[in-house]
Amino acid sequence: MQLQFHKMNGAGNDFVVIDNRELDTNLDRGQIARLCDRQRGVGADGLLAVEPGENGADFKFRYYNADGGEAEMCGNGARCFGRYTAALMSEGTTMVTFETIAGTLSAELIGDDVKIAMSQPFDLAMNTDISVDDLDATTHIINTGVPHAVAFVADLENIDVLKHGAALRYHDHFSPSGTNVNFAGIVGESHIAIRTYERGVEGETLACGTGMTAAALIHHLLTGASSPINVDVQGGETLQIGFTPGDNNTFADVTLTGPADFVFEGSISI
Repeated sequence: MQLQFHKMNGAGNDFVVIDNRELDTNLDRGQIARLCDRQRGVGADGLLAVEPGENGADFKFRYYNADGGEAEMCGNGARCFGRYTAALMSEGTTMVTFETIAGTLSAELIGDDVKIAMSQPFDLAMNTDISVDDLDATTHIINTGVPHAVAFVADLENIDVLKHGAALRYHDHFSPSGTNVNFAGIVGESHIAIRTYERGVEGETLACGTGMTAAALIHHLLTGASSPINVDVQGGETLQIGFTPGDNNTFADVTLTGPADFVFEGSISI
C-alpha cells in the first residue's frame, strides 16, 4: 500500500500527518512505529491522522506516539493539525475546531503561528514526595491533556534528561500508564526554559506543547508569574502559554501559541 503523507514541524517536535477523512487507512501499531522510525521510515515524534469531525467539530484529531500507541493529546501536534486542516477548508480559513480524547479544541492561525485553546488542566498535585536517585528537585504533577511531572532544577543545561526522565516516567506513582517528564529552569520574569522526556517516544524531544503548558502553569503557582509565560524549548524557539488564574489553583482560558510548519510531502510503501 502507498501511503500519502505530509511531514510537519512544531518548534522542533515533528510529525507524519495523514488525511484519513475517508477512514480508508487502518494502520496498526507496528506500521505507525515504522513510519516514525528515523532510520527505516519517514522519521517523527508521532503521527497525526485527520478523521471526520464529530459532535459539531470540524475534524477529529487522532495522535499516535512514535511507539505506535495512541495518546490523548499533543500540544505541538495540535498546532500542526490546526494548520494542516485549515488548508483543507475554504481559502482564508483561520479558525478550526477538532475533537480529541482530551476534549474539543480550537486552533487559530495568526500569521506564522498557531494558537491552540487547550483543555482544562486537572489532577494537580504540588510539592509531592516523589523522588528518584541523584535528582535534587521537587516534583509537581498536572494533566494538561496528558499527564506531566514537572521539576524545576538549578542546572537545566546539564540535567541528565534520559536518566532522570526515565526514572520518573516509570516511577511506581505513575503506574501503569506512566507520565511525561519536564525539567525546567527560570530564565526571567514570566520566562522559563524546558527540557522534556516524552512518554511513547522514550527519550528527549525538541519540544512538547502539553509539557510547556504544564511547566508554565506550575511556574505561575510557585512564583506568581503572570500570563503569558514565555517558554524556551530545545528546538530553539520561544512559545507562549496564556491563562487566567482561578480560585484554588485552577486555570481557565489556557492557550499555547507557537509555530507550525509544513516540511515536505511524499509517498511511502507500507
